[in-house]
Amino acid sequence: MEVWARAFGPVRAFGIEGTGSYGAGLARNLQTSGYRILEVNRPDRSARRRKGKDDAIDAEAAARAVLSGQATAQPKSGNSSVEMMRHLKVARDAAVKAKTQAMLTLKSIIISAPEELREQLESIRGKVALARHLASLQPGPITSTTASAKAALAATARRWLALRHEIQEHDRALETLVSTAAPDLITAPGIATATAAEMLLLVGDNPERIRSEGALAKLCGACPIPASSGRTSRHRLNRGGNRQANAALHRIVVTRMRLHQPTKDYVVRRTKDGKTTKEIMRCLKRYVAREIFGVLCKPSQAAPIPA
Repeated sequence: MEVWARAFGPVRAFGIEGTGSYGAGLARNLQTSGYRILEVNRPDRSARRRKGKDDAIDAEAAARAVLSGQATAQPKSGNSSVEMMRHLKVARDAAVKAKTQAMLTLKSIIISAPEELREQLESIRGKVALARHLASLQPGPITSTTASAKAALAATARRWLALRHEIQEHDRALETLVSTAAPDLITAPGIATATAAEMLLLVGDNPERIRSEGALAKLCGACPIPASSGRTSRHRLNRGGNRQANAALHRIVVTRMRLHQPTKDYVVRRTKDGKTTKEIMRCLKRYVAREIFGVLCKPSQAAPIPA
């Protein structure tokens, strides 16, 4: 591709669509060769309806987006500790989802199990204790509904325990990576390891590509969208951005509203101003995004939650 592109003249930049998925390998190879890489968004739907779609049309649209200056976003480098976190986070999220489903399966089987088996399990309290007890069941030959229920419960409980152990291993590995990459972030109030990892994944290995706290807030979906018309001036809720990062901001805000005194004082003050809880949380999300930008992107300009 490099030889082919140079045949048309000096290469100013490469515009690539999907640098975080199918285009990741190509983007990394070209970056290693010293080329400037720009992330190209999916073509506008109205333009696609007018012009159609094939590889040649998409390639031309990507080139025009770069030449016109429409494509300005820098892709994540994807070659450092943040990429390691992403791999672990993907595996952890899948394990959490499977673990939740396994527990739902256990409860479903117990509800419909024979009465004598249900009575044996009623006195067990706690998910871990229940799973360990079920995993130790010896169903024997499958000659009755009790034996079949025990076999299903034992297999599902062993799966739940294995997934629990897997999640703990991922958490330990993530904690090591996060504490090395952003030690100041995990010491901030309300920011746990998984939440810090989510924000690091949002920023990427090259945080300099995010040039302002407003840009970070927009990436998180934590900035209001103007929705004014005529003499009416209003903003609407931003439902875009990275929803996982937005959920991480939500967890931080909820924790601080319960345990962080400056945030509690802020909530009291804004409540007196007539703000609802949801409106206050949206304001706090923006403050947290500003604080995270100060820690991850501009270490010398950290902005704490206002007292």
